[in-house]
Amino acid sequence: MRKFNVGIIGATGMVGQRFAILLENHPWFNVVVLAASPRSAGKTYKEVVEKRWCMTKPIPKAFEDMIVRDATANIDEIAKSVDFVFCAVDMKKDEIKALEEKYAKAEVPVISNNSAHRGTADVPMIIPEINAEHAEIINAQKKRLGTKRGFIAVKSNCSIQSYVPALHPLREKFGIKDVLACTYQAISGAGKTFETWPEMVDNLIPFIGGEEEKSEQEPLKVWGKIEGDKIVNTASPKITTQCLRVPVSDGHTAAVFVRFENKPTKEEIIKIWKEYKGEAQSLDLPSAPKQFLNYFEEDNYPQAKLHRDLEGGMAVSIGRLREDSQYDYKFVCLSHNTLRGAAGGAVEMAELLAAKGYLD
Repeated sequence: MRKFNVGIIGATGMVGQRFAILLENHPWFNVVVLAASPRSAGKTYKEVVEKRWCMTKPIPKAFEDMIVRDATANIDEIAKSVDFVFCAVDMKKDEIKALEEKYAKAEVPVISNNSAHRGTADVPMIIPEINAEHAEIINAQKKRLGTKRGFIAVKSNCSIQSYVPALHPLREKFGIKDVLACTYQAISGAGKTFETWPEMVDNLIPFIGGEEEKSEQEPLKVWGKIEGDKIVNTASPKITTQCLRVPVSDGHTAAVFVRFENKPTKEEIIKIWKEYKGEAQSLDLPSAPKQFLNYFEEDNYPQAKLHRDLEGGMAVSIGRLREDSQYDYKFVCLSHNTLRGAAGGAVEMAELLAAKGYLD
C-alpha cells in the first residue's frame, strides 16, 4: 500500500487530538495538514492544544511545530497538499454539511466523524466489519457532486458501535424483530473530561440531545441496501433506545434486549460471536481488531475500565447473555467511544476505502 498524504480538519478538538495520536505512526497515512478554526490558524499545533490536551499520550512530536491552517479559508491550499482529509469539526450542522461538500468538490475525499451527512442518501455510513459494500454508492455521489475524486463518507454514531456489531451476525442468521437498547455513555462523548466537567463526578444525566434518535435510526441505514443512486434504510428491526450520560471517562456500555424471528440457542449465539469476521479482518486492515467480538463468561464483565482498550480500543466486548422474560435474550456490550466509536472507526474506514481503491 502506498503512503497517502492526509489532513485533519478540526485537529484541535478531542476527536481531532485522537486522530493525531492514531495517525502519528500510521503505516499508510502521513499527516501533512492540521486545520481548525480561524482563531487557531497561524499558530503551532502545540501552542493551540497544549493547555487543553485531553489525551493520556503526549502531543505527537511530529505535529508540535506544524502551523495550523484555517479549515474554511484555506480549502484550495489544503486540497493541493493532501490525498484526503479526516473531518472532526465543531460547527453547526448546516455549516459542516457545506464545508464537507466544499472539500469534496475541491476533489478531496472526506472521511467524516461528524453527523451532518449521515442522513444524506448517497453518503455511505460505514462500519468496515458490517457494511463495507456500501462504499459502492460513492460513484453515484461523485456523479451528483460532479467530481472525479471528491466524495464524503461518514462514520456512524458512537453509541451504536457498542450494540450493532453484536446484533449484526445474529440478524443475518436468525432475523431480528425488536431491539431495546439502553446506553450508558462516557463523558468523552461530549468532548469532556472530569477536569472540564466536574459536575459529572458522582452524577448521571438521563438525557443526551439527539442521541436516542440517532441510535434508533442509524442502524437502519447501516443495514440498508443500495438501490440505484441511494442507500435505502431497512424497515426492520424495530429499535427503541434510552441514552444516559454516566461518570465514566471513556467507553460506552449498552444493555440490549432482543427478539428474534427464529430464536437461537445461547450456545449458537456465542459461537457466532466468537467466529465472526468482517471484511476489515479479511483485508487485514492495520486498525482492524483480530477478534472483533469478544464474549466474556464472567458475570461482572465487560467493564469500561478493564475492556475499553481491548485490541487498541477497536474491539467490542460482550457479556451477560441470558434469556429474558419479555424478549428472547438480553446481554451487555461495550466499545471505546472515541476509538472504535469515533476517530479509530474513521481511520479503519479510510483504510477500507484505500484498500478498495476509492482514495487513489
